Amino acid sequence: MADSRTLANYAAPDNLLKEKIILVTGAGDGIGKAAALSFAQHGATLVLLGRTLSKLEAVYDEIENKGWPQPAIVPMNFEGAAEQDFSATADVLNNEFGRVDGLLHNAGELGPRTPITNYSLEQWQKVFQVNVTAPFLLTRALMPLLRNSNSASVVFTGSGVGYKGRAYWGAYAASKAATENLMQTLADEYDEQKNIRFNSINPGAIRTRMRAAAYPAEDPATVTAAQEIMNRYLFLMGDDSIGLTGGQFEAQAK
Repeated sequence: MADSRTLANYAAPDNLLKEKIILVTGAGDGIGKAAALSFAQHGATLVLLGRTLSKLEAVYDEIENKGWPQPAIVPMNFEGAAEQDFSATADVLNNEFGRVDGLLHNAGELGPRTPITNYSLEQWQKVFQVNVTAPFLLTRALMPLLRNSNSASVVFTGSGVGYKGRAYWGAYAASKAATENLMQTLADEYDEQKNIRFNSINPGAIRTRMRAAAYPAEDPATVTAAQEIMNRYLFLMGDDSIGLTGGQFEAQAK
């Protein structure tokens, strides 16, 4: 049974994700961009989902320029996305590919760092919309396509504050606890359906815009780059993790 420490030494074969269709949310920047490029490098056809078209196009161009499989772009802002937007995306992917082999829930909203008593309802709902409701709706919409895969992997993005709440992390901490529970619920519901697995990965401190917003005084040079943990994402997305479901993995476990 693989654990977080064994993932640290994982070396992905070059063709690990050949001919797989993988959707990454928040694919225009940070961990999502690094994951999309890494998945494409290992043979996957990427569906790049995010709110900023120009960033998605830049990732698209980089994949194209490298000669990796031609990706697709799905612009979507989770903050304002409605139920029918997710259904429409599923319809497009069904018509284009007929299946989805991987789904990385990477898009996230930090929200304000403030005491709970100072939290506005609007900010609270925004964080939960992006971090919990949108992944729920997207997963639900894509389930028929995931079932069509011989080996589908759904990976949620966890956080240390999702395991244990921390002062001033407010809706983000609560939403990440909900994310972990959603992953576990899905893993339990589909435990008998061996071609779909659900896991979560906590990236830890990574050099991203969200990290900089949470820790503005931190020197970015002291923080791990997203590329350094991509072998863990490759393991969870590739067939070497078949049989693992309901697991919570730490990307920076030594």
